Amino acid sequence: MQVTYRNRRFSYAAICACVVALVVLIERGMGRTAFCRCGVIRLWTADAWGPENSQQFTDPYTFTHITHGILLYALLSLLAGRLSVSRRGLLALVVESGWELLENTDWVIGRYRAATVALGYYGDTVFNSVGDIAACMVGFVLSAYLPVRATIVLVIVLELGLAVWIRDGLLLNILLLVHPIEAVRSWQLAH
Repeated sequence: MQVTYRNRRFSYAAICACVVALVVLIERGMGRTAFCRCGVIRLWTADAWGPENSQQFTDPYTFTHITHGILLYALLSLLAGRLSVSRRGLLALVVESGWELLENTDWVIGRYRAATVALGYYGDTVFNSVGDIAACMVGFVLSAYLPVRATIVLVIVLELGLAVWIRDGLLLNILLLVHPIEAVRSWQLAH
């Protein structure tokens, strides 16, 4: 039987769906709630400081997951550039899925509360984790089709935009998780 391009694409899509389904099952097994406890299901919430942040499908932090996808594309292009874009995309999905599982452990949630301004953070809903994984894949696909300069500009715009809008972003988040700086934390809390 000849494997066609269409069959390969379907196979990758099926594997990706299985990976996401596995994340859903594992997170539910970890005790993560499926949807916001508020009883409302939304595709977007704009309030980064509100109780629905990390509870709905997307939120301001979703933009950091787009950056994850861009950075994973760059990293996998360097480390595994001989693999097809589809295979690198699958690897990016697995890495992002692993991050979502790790991010929702008690240890990481506690670290976010202690080191960042996410004082009331109690983890993502499963719905939000799926949205974050999807956003990562959007970033990955954008990187595959856009010129390198455009993706660099996009990351800069996302980081600066989030810094102005919610006083946070991927870079600030990583910085505070690794090495908390009280001056940065105070600036963030002054929102």
